[in-house]
Amino acid sequence: MLICLRIENFALIDQLELEFGAGLNVLTGETGAGKSIILDAIDAALGGKVSSRVIRTGTNRALVEATFKLDSMIPWLTAQEIELIDEDCLVCSREMTTTGGSLRSRSRVNGILVNRQLMAELRDRIVEITAQGQTVQVGQPAQVRDWLDAYGSAAHVQQREIVTAAFADYQQAKTVLEKRRQSERDRLQQLDLLTYQVQELKTANLAEPDEFEQLEQERQRLSHVVELQQLSYQVYQALYQNDDDAPAGADLLAQSEAKLTDMVQYDAQLQSILDLVSEALASVTEAGRQINAYGERLEADPQRLVEVEERIRELKQICRKYGPTLQDAIAYYQKIGTELEELNSNEYSVEALEQKEQKYLKKLIQACHKLTDLRQTAAAKLEARLIAELKPLAMEKVQFQVEVMATSPTAMGADKITFLFSPNPGEPLQPLTAIASGGEMSRFLLALKSCFSEADAVGTLIFDEIDVGVSGRVAQAIAEKLHQLSQHHQVLCVTHQPLVAAMADRHFRVDKVVEETSTTSNLRTIVRVTALNNFTTRREELATLAGGKSAHDAIAFAESLLTQAAQRRVPLRELER
Repeated sequence: MLICLRIENFALIDQLELEFGAGLNVLTGETGAGKSIILDAIDAALGGKVSSRVIRTGTNRALVEATFKLDSMIPWLTAQEIELIDEDCLVCSREMTTTGGSLRSRSRVNGILVNRQLMAELRDRIVEITAQGQTVQVGQPAQVRDWLDAYGSAAHVQQREIVTAAFADYQQAKTVLEKRRQSERDRLQQLDLLTYQVQELKTANLAEPDEFEQLEQERQRLSHVVELQQLSYQVYQALYQNDDDAPAGADLLAQSEAKLTDMVQYDAQLQSILDLVSEALASVTEAGRQINAYGERLEADPQRLVEVEERIRELKQICRKYGPTLQDAIAYYQKIGTELEELNSNEYSVEALEQKEQKYLKKLIQACHKLTDLRQTAAAKLEARLIAELKPLAMEKVQFQVEVMATSPTAMGADKITFLFSPNPGEPLQPLTAIASGGEMSRFLLALKSCFSEADAVGTLIFDEIDVGVSGRVAQAIAEKLHQLSQHHQVLCVTHQPLVAAMADRHFRVDKVVEETSTTSNLRTIVRVTALNNFTTRREELATLAGGKSAHDAIAFAESLLTQAAQRRVPLRELER
């Protein structure tokens, strides 16, 4: 439910804040007073299209902010990671700025920047706008189909989801089949190529990703055996046993250890140094032994060196073709092995794919037939309900039929849905958009919303001059229908009908005024909205709507409207209970 609307520098509005409530909220005023600007602002706050013209002349920034009170939307908001304000409030704002003639706008939900797609999803869940201009929607098969599906049962909705999934499976199978047919020649060429590559990589016997590095190390060792033997012996002499008269490292450390042992007897503080020297002596002794053993194990092996070099050349060639690294080549070998199995598998043959496509097509057709049956059941119920809703709107003899015609299967079923309509007895049923007048279309849309009122989760319904083109008894019927809707939803209605305005729970008058600006003496046109909170102000406004001026007869008529509206609202509320 929309509880507050704040507007800054939007069109002819400089500053405005409106508080709406539950039930029926109406906006009245002279033609051109700016009532539609209020609805445009709500639309803009919820991500509707805007242009630079909506920014008030003389400024470069506009802001619209709509605050809603929610309950059933909380799980969806949680999934979008949008936190609530005051537990159940949602603030949708839109800031629009102009720079160099270009318009920029940013939408926020509870202060969080959101994209247009998320804003559109949110809008569909909290607000629904109905106007005579929706004639185009009524003529769109997709929209009419969605309306009928929304009227169906839970099983209806579930079956539509089954159809959507079945269509996706069929489309995927069909795409794979078409791709296979188109690329059969490529498949055979690919099969030959992959067979050759798999055989080559299999012959290479690739096992370890680091084999190349290991071979390089082995080649270096085999290529420098003599040098390594000489150097290892030199290291051994320097560390452990020197052939010359000069002492080795271990000899020098042993001498130092002996001297430090004597010194420790006189100064215990040298014990840590003695320990370090002892550890160093042990390490040098062990290093000498290990380097000596290493040198003794070294042997020249020309044949092994040749084998290693040949293997390195082979791996380099493999890496150039399938690498760049050996690890990449091994991964590629595994990948093409799987691809080769798939290409050779009967599961991926044209015949197998054709069978798979037909299987999914049969499944889709069966699901569509079941959905068609459910739609025909829902159509019969909607026909009866809509005719019942239209009769109180001075359309007692109306004929209405939901035509369900077979079409090719799609993700939404295999039906084309058309609303057929005949307002006059003896006249044939024709598409609604081709025969209904403006007033008849208004009543039809209102009756349609009434059919969905109890099941529709949208909290706020907005009607923009839905009562244009009607008068008298029909206007009264529309007023009562709007009031009935307001028992299940918050209803906002722009109207010129005093009969409709009289039924309002909250009434706002919209005026254009000309004022001097605070900074200059220039005159500016500004839209003002006044909440009519008492009997007197409402009576004056209804009198103006009825008679054009507050004459005595118009005042009396307005009083009677308010009295009758108060009496009518009570039984209607009891009826809704």
